[in-house]
Amino acid sequence: MIRILSLLVLAAFSHLCAGLATAAEEAPNPAEAAARPAEPPKLAETAPNRYTVVSGDTLWDISAKFLQEPWRWPEIWRLNQAQIKNPHRIYPGDVIVLDRDADGKPYLRLESKRGGARAGNAGHDDSRRSPRVLEELLSDVIPPIPPNVIEPFIATPLFVDQDALRLAPRVVATQEDRVFLGNGDTAYVEGADSTQKIWQVFRSGKPLYDPERPGQVLGYEVFHLGSATQITPGDVAVFEIDTAKQEIGIGDLLVPSTRPELIDYVPHPPDYRIDGRVVSIYGGIDRGRKDDSRKLSNVSSYSSRGSDLELSTDTGGRLSIIAINRGNGDGLEVGHVLALERNRVSEHRDENDRLNIVIIPPLRFGLVFVFRTFEHVSYALAVQADYPIKINDFIRTP
Repeated sequence: MIRILSLLVLAAFSHLCAGLATAAEEAPNPAEAAARPAEPPKLAETAPNRYTVVSGDTLWDISAKFLQEPWRWPEIWRLNQAQIKNPHRIYPGDVIVLDRDADGKPYLRLESKRGGARAGNAGHDDSRRSPRVLEELLSDVIPPIPPNVIEPFIATPLFVDQDALRLAPRVVATQEDRVFLGNGDTAYVEGADSTQKIWQVFRSGKPLYDPERPGQVLGYEVFHLGSATQITPGDVAVFEIDTAKQEIGIGDLLVPSTRPELIDYVPHPPDYRIDGRVVSIYGGIDRGRKDDSRKLSNVSSYSSRGSDLELSTDTGGRLSIIAINRGNGDGLEVGHVLALERNRVSEHRDENDRLNIVIIPPLRFGLVFVFRTFEHVSYALAVQADYPIKINDFIRTP
């Protein structure tokens, strides 16, 4: 009898496990569900049948002319994943044509005054051009977002994590007649890699805290002070200050001079769910401006001090630079477009003076374009903002 009961229990357990396995196989993957658009891209109400690209355009500007949701650029062009990361270039004078397939679904194709019609995803054959002509073409290529706006955030040190800060070479002495150093002065640096000649000089700034993990420091934003050249390597190396935006002194830090490129990824959403926060904001214009129809390129660049922490603020708007507590270690990449959202509650008191709090749907009020990533922090340009951006606003997959 006991043996029979044992067999029945075992059989029931096996059936339950099989049912759970089947349910797991049939259940939709939330990340995949978030990545699959519910319907085809919607055309903008004023989408033209043809558009001639002009100097100063950006991919975001052009996409917004055709689509209500500009981040769905790859779909209207029918790009695959490889083409998103290595897109065919668009130049001033190219003509973009809005067409429809046999099922009536819209798509874009490109015509070029530099080489005739190009159907679908065909691109310029740059490989056959001379180096000089190729260089001229590349200088004219339409960028994803305006380079002049983000230049200070690409060309200089911006962020260091705690390990990099601890290990960074530092100025340990100055030339005899100087307390602070300027252009052409000599600095003595400890811990510098002898193989690196050109360096950037910075000073540690405010820590960036992760709002989702109280007390957890993501890293440190930095003050960019200038640049220097290593003249004589050694345990204490001799450096010459090339440029000094601010006074440089003992204790200031150095990092090898590199220039991350603005990769020409087309605007595209992550193919999984992102849920992060705004942890820092720099500058910007048009705060709270609901009319975002103006081209992104019709703005002046930040000043030469654009990446310094003096411009850090508690609120921002369209064309602000924001820092996000998600990075390439979390799957973010250059070209990702994310939505700005704000969680909301409604509070009121009833007839008994009791406070009632009701959670209402979040407010989606803007979009940002990621242009530089670190392991757990990314920097993005606010390409749309209907309301002021605030620290702790949410960053989510659109």
